[in-house]
Amino acid sequence: MNNNDIFKKLRVALQLRDDQIVAILELVDFRISKGELGNFFRDAEHPKYMECGDQILRNFLNGLIIHLRGTKDAPKNPLEVIATHKKTPPKQEVSDKPKGPTPKSYGKKPVKKFNAKPVIVEKVNYKNGKKKEK
Repeated sequence: MNNNDIFKKLRVALQLRDDQIVAILELVDFRISKGELGNFFRDAEHPKYMECGDQILRNFLNGLIIHLRGTKDAPKNPLEVIATHKKTPPKQEVSDKPKGPTPKSYGKKPVKKFNAKPVIVEKVNYKNGKKKEK
C-alpha cells in the first residue's frame, strides 16, 4: 500500500472534498492546488498520475490533527467536525461568465420548482383484496 492509497482511503473515510483537503493543508502552511491534489487520486495508468510523497502525506496528517482536534487553546470534538463534513455544501466558485443560457443548455427543459402544492385531479377508489359482504 503506497501513500496514494492511504490518502484516498482517508479522504473517503472522512468524507472530505478537495477544497476541504486544500484547507487542511493550509493549516500547516502547505499550499497545493486542487489540480495537483486531483493527480494523487487518479488511476496509476493515467498520464497525469503523480506519486504522493512522504512530505505531502505527513503535512496532510499534521493538518488533519489540527482540523479534527483543534489546538490546545481551542480544542474541538472530532466527531462533531466529521458530522459537519456531511452537512457542508461545496463552495460555489465566483466566475466572470455572464449568467444566461449557454449553447449546451438551449435544448434542455427548464427546471421546475417543487414548492407548489400538488393539485388533485380526481379521487380514485382502490378495490384491493376480497369483497366485503354486507
